[in-house]
Amino acid sequence: MTKTRIKIREEFAFKGLSYTAWAKKNGYSANMVIDIVNDNDTNPKRKCLRGECHNIAVALGLKEGEVCRQSVVA
Repeated sequence: MTKTRIKIREEFAFKGLSYTAWAKKNGYSANMVIDIVNDNDTNPKRKCLRGECHNIAVALGLKEGEVCRQSVVA
């Protein structure tokens, strides 16, 4: 079951957790997490269809899907 952005904000407030701390712990861009959580539910600027936006949305519970990270081969 997916969550709304309001529910996600409430959970962060309840836990006393900052978006930046969560982003660092999970290896995401803090600015991207903040943009996604504070976006508009009805007409979001970030659609979270692919890449890091998709992974963040799935990890937050904003959408269903699979977190897929490509490994960098040197």
